[in-house]
Amino acid sequence: MRNKTVIISGGGTGGHLYPALAIGQKLKEKDSGINLIFVGSKRGVEEKIMKHYKAKFIPLKIEGIKGKGLKVIKSLVILPFAFIKSFAILLKNKPKLVIGMGGYSSGPIVLLASWMRIPTIILEQNVYPGFTNRVLLPRVKKAVTAFKNSIPYFRGKGVFIGNPVREEFYYLTHDYLIHEKKNHYFTILIFGGSQGSHFLNQAVISSLPLLKEEKEALRIFHQTGEKDYEWVKAQYITNGFSDEGVAPYFHNMAELFQKADLLICRAGATTIAEIIAARKASILIPFAKAADNHQFYNAKELENIGGAELICEEEFTPAKLAGKILHFMKNRQEITRMEKNLEQLRTENAADRISNLCLELMKTQHKEDRTW
Repeated sequence: MRNKTVIISGGGTGGHLYPALAIGQKLKEKDSGINLIFVGSKRGVEEKIMKHYKAKFIPLKIEGIKGKGLKVIKSLVILPFAFIKSFAILLKNKPKLVIGMGGYSSGPIVLLASWMRIPTIILEQNVYPGFTNRVLLPRVKKAVTAFKNSIPYFRGKGVFIGNPVREEFYYLTHDYLIHEKKNHYFTILIFGGSQGSHFLNQAVISSLPLLKEEKEALRIFHQTGEKDYEWVKAQYITNGFSDEGVAPYFHNMAELFQKADLLICRAGATTIAEIIAARKASILIPFAKAADNHQFYNAKELENIGGAELICEEEFTPAKLAGKILHFMKNRQEITRMEKNLEQLRTENAADRISNLCLELMKTQHKEDRTW
């Protein structure tokens, strides 16, 4: 099998890219001869992340269809061009496997690969399968799920393995005594995904006046996204807080998870997977307009086992968020309890096990001796 090209496709957010990178790294560790090609959308954050990790990345001009309203017209107009470019990528690189990570940019290339009898596998990172993966299901060989509760949706093709995350999230240390020391800084990490969240930024800033009395005991790291960075930074200063921990983007997220006592964040699939792998207590504020309300269902999985606190956007008030933060500051044993509860959802070696499944599919294809 001279050609060992594997295409990993999916994008729109960093939440699809980091699991793709984790799987790609494991495949290369197991077979250094594998040629990895990542295919995603043209959103700037994707190219930045892939450039940072020195990955071979091909962008597609493509946009989502579901939940777009009148904007769907533009998405449908450019969709045929995405299919044409995807076909050209497949013809040129002749991959032995195509992996779909979910998200609209994985649709054309996974579908075309299945028609060309190239083995295909999809990963479903949310509790409820996304639109793209529901469409692709009849055409793929296997579907890897992040949650056991997702298996019934995949009609015999589902394999529960977990959601792959960067390995460093699995190896964070947990000194529960530090959490419970009253003289220890209470450290909060706030982030709304790779592009930031305007709602989350506004939510946190509106809560700062209610936290002023405890500002000397608080240490805050806040990933704002590029658009809100200057405004958020200025608001920290205006409210008398240090702005040293405010940044548009953090590449050292695992390091900040280690430092944090509490996370305040959205409930995207990769965020949830990183929280579970790292076993970090969190206040989850799901994105209300997420397709199929998938962030709410993701957050609910953690809330159901006592592994996180959930605040829905429609129920949010500055007093509610500030109240929860102050409660955890004064009752740090509850943070310890949440972290221990997350063990129930933790899966080990997800990227390693998924890469093994990928290699098995490649070997099966080689034995069948498919030709172009």
